[in-house]
Amino acid sequence: MFSVKLAHLILAFLCATAGAMLFTYLGVPAATLIGATVAVTLLALSGIDVSFSVPLRNATILVLGINIGAAVSPEAIQAAITWPLSLGIMTVCVFASMFVNTHVLSRVFGYDRETATLASAPGHLTFVLGIAMDSGRDVPAITIMQSVRVLFLTLCLPPLITLAFGATGVSVLPEQVLPLPHLALTILAAIPLAFLIRLTGLPAPWLLAGMAISALGHGTGISPGRLPDLLGHAAFVAMGALIGSRFSATRPRDVLAYLVPGLCVTLITVVIALSGALLAGWVLGLSTGLVTISFSPGAIEAMTAIAISLGYEPTFIAAHHVFRLIVLSFVMPFLFRKKR
Repeated sequence: MFSVKLAHLILAFLCATAGAMLFTYLGVPAATLIGATVAVTLLALSGIDVSFSVPLRNATILVLGINIGAAVSPEAIQAAITWPLSLGIMTVCVFASMFVNTHVLSRVFGYDRETATLASAPGHLTFVLGIAMDSGRDVPAITIMQSVRVLFLTLCLPPLITLAFGATGVSVLPEQVLPLPHLALTILAAIPLAFLIRLTGLPAPWLLAGMAISALGHGTGISPGRLPDLLGHAAFVAMGALIGSRFSATRPRDVLAYLVPGLCVTLITVVIALSGALLAGWVLGLSTGLVTISFSPGAIEAMTAIAISLGYEPTFIAAHHVFRLIVLSFVMPFLFRKKR
């Protein structure tokens, strides 16, 4: 069984690499991430189990976090004074989208309000599914509708941002490449920090640990530089494969059954998030593209990867997505305690 699982993962990475190369050739924005996602999603829907083991998933996210941390700049830290208002506007958008989507799913599509509420949560899938299983809700419907949102944003956001606001055309990563001994030390230092962050209950501990150690080393000059290009591209390919693997053990007919409500939830959420992003960008004088990615309710790892690919400041974006997950961590149990 292990050999079959390993063969499936090797096939997934080969397909992800081929997809990344094809989309790069076609000139698609964030081609590495999108190409890998499309290829592995199709592979998963064909019936092949390409689900990641927990250690492989954590390693992928840790490496991505290290690359993001290398992009932390003094300008990003200085801009942090504008974050509270932006975070407040985003929080209002989160509550508004959940309210509207819960109403639409229950009234239009006939789901019970608990299932509709869980399917409407803009993120934190593992946490949401835990509540769904404990409360006996429609887990397949919630899983697929949530996955449709993540897949839609991963595939559509980069070209839409590029068309509407433009990619910046600059690299937010430093020119210097991180020496391999320094990279090894960064990884070794980030692993225990990830376990410590997980004990605090904060979301995305492996991403946060990689970002924190990398940013600290980069800022102090102890470990300056970005990941080697090969490893950086591999991290994007693996991230795309990880997103596509969400559809492992999912039948195409099940996806079709929940596709329309999933797209409705996604589009409502995106419209509300975009409205908030436009407001925040106007009030704070920030790049509309930057704030739009920050407010888009996709997977935090995918959104920060997209930021780097398009040349936007990933620290600001990661902070907003982490805060969104923290808000959901507090709000969801309260909602369900009130409903029982």
